[in-house]
Amino acid sequence: MADRVLMKEKNMEDVTAKSRVGVVVVKILTYVFLIIMAVIVLFPFYWMINSSLKTLEEYRWSVPSFWPQTVMFKNYLEAFTTASLGRLFVNTMIVGVVSTILSLIITVLSAFAFARLEFKGKNILFAGLLATMMIPGELFTITNYGTVTTFGWINTYTVLIVPFLVSVFYIYLLRQNFLQIPNELYLAAKVDGTSDLKYLWTVMIPLSLPTLISITILKMMGAWNSYIWPRLVANDEAHRLITNGLRNAFTATTGDVNYPVQMAAVALVSFPLFLVYIFLRKYIMKGVSRSGIKG
Repeated sequence: MADRVLMKEKNMEDVTAKSRVGVVVVKILTYVFLIIMAVIVLFPFYWMINSSLKTLEEYRWSVPSFWPQTVMFKNYLEAFTTASLGRLFVNTMIVGVVSTILSLIITVLSAFAFARLEFKGKNILFAGLLATMMIPGELFTITNYGTVTTFGWINTYTVLIVPFLVSVFYIYLLRQNFLQIPNELYLAAKVDGTSDLKYLWTVMIPLSLPTLISITILKMMGAWNSYIWPRLVANDEAHRLITNGLRNAFTATTGDVNYPVQMAAVALVSFPLFLVYIFLRKYIMKGVSRSGIKG
């Protein structure tokens, strides 16, 4: 009897040991996979920095080097002056800040109306707005271009800001967050004589702050990365945004491109977005996750 008990305990110990080994193996494989994926994702950024510190002759070597033989930090200074990055940064910030503020106002008011107010055809109207998300934005380019040309907005800040103030995705995101706030708070506020705007400002906006921060970050990043539309409607020197300014700024009169200097400019432009991701990623994830709990 005692031998059977000892055998059973030994078998249990063997099973436990095997399970522990299995857990360790799974963890090792998981970390190996994550490291490989991280290397794949980060390598282009490393290559951008590596290329930005080379001379043009070294960049054209048939066998590329993984570290510059001569570190050319002056490529960054040349990139800043050659491409007039200061002016491009200012133009982009003007468009980004103004469009973000106006878009937030429209998004908050629209989301509040669809989440709390009752009016005829609300659900049909909201469904129609959601349906527009299935249409690629490129299909609106021709009609939008004709409209802004008629209004005389070409080569102005207005044409870079107004056409994209309304985002159905942001309205949907914030509406879902508003729906999580108990309706009893709204009814109690109405009994106390609180106006809709005051209730929105004092109750709903503070409770939905993570989602609003996420929308603000995503909108600013969208303005920073915008390329096709600004190049089409406002590619003059006074209104050119940073993505378009980098396109031909480093092409010499002979047609040759100083790629290391261009890479340095790309690194300078990418650095703010990198900082945004590093320090504000938790707000983006928190805002998006909170908006998907209640339908």
